Amino acid sequence: MKLGVFTVLFSQKPFEEALDYIASKGLEAVEIGTGSYPGNAHCNPDLLLEDDKALQNFKKAIESRGLMISALSCHGNPLHPQKAIAKEFHDNFVKTVQLAEKLEVPVVNTFSGCPGDHEEAKYPNWPVAPWPNDYQEILTWQWEKKIIPYWKEWGKFASDHHVKIGLELHGGFSVHSPGTLLRLREEAGEVIGANLDPSHMWWQGIDPVQAIHILGREGAIHHFHAKDTSIDPINVNKHGITDMQSYTQMLDRAWQFRTVGFGHDLKEWADMMSALRLVGYDYVVSIEHEDGLMSIDEGFTKAVSNLQQVLLKEPLTQMWWV
Repeated sequence: MKLGVFTVLFSQKPFEEALDYIASKGLEAVEIGTGSYPGNAHCNPDLLLEDDKALQNFKKAIESRGLMISALSCHGNPLHPQKAIAKEFHDNFVKTVQLAEKLEVPVVNTFSGCPGDHEEAKYPNWPVAPWPNDYQEILTWQWEKKIIPYWKEWGKFASDHHVKIGLELHGGFSVHSPGTLLRLREEAGEVIGANLDPSHMWWQGIDPVQAIHILGREGAIHHFHAKDTSIDPINVNKHGITDMQSYTQMLDRAWQFRTVGFGHDLKEWADMMSALRLVGYDYVVSIEHEDGLMSIDEGFTKAVSNLQQVLLKEPLTQMWWV
């Protein structure tokens, strides 16, 4: 496995300055935002798809520092019920897939999206309870009329461009758990897999090690994020896991994102790295920093230090004891 970082946390730095800093920490890979929620501070698909020289300079800047691109990321909601919003996210996804093919990047990360509850809806509707039965009716309509048809068509588009789709399992989106990911994969094909982020598993009450086993046995992990979550044992009893308070209300929230090792100890992270190897994942572990208690540099540096202790990097050898 290789250690990488989602470069969106360095969006305020010029691209090559950010790459120098990342390389200085001993990392081997970068995941780069191409627009939508992550922004495109370091990678503008419109420019790179039209200008071959700019594309070559972009590749050279990365490769000359001993880095690779693990994924291009364009997290958005292409199923948003407001057509103008959905189109913007969708168009960016299409361009990102085209750019990934040109750059020979094997994975594009995004969200599944979340539709509304009928054709004229204005806002996404994320059902989280099976009763009253209205929610089941909404969920059935969403999957049959929106989610499956969209990803069947655009999953094939990605596959035709030699790109896999890493859907981040994130609350608020239709694909948010191993089960929902596998449901969509069964309909849309193996091009669909997870950009598995353990931080989103923990706050949903899912054990990330078990999520790795469930998805990994199906070959359904295309990319992996490294971000932690801490659960406040008092506040979670007050607000529940679907706490709607702003992430800035850290003292009163039920849970919050943390840097690797500050929500769960390194034994749990070591167990995840072992599980990834056990199911055959030998790609990139990409650090994502969203820790409100640490600066970007401190959070990133501590994540690198902690992951370097547990990451399994060397290739397997024959079991001499067998």
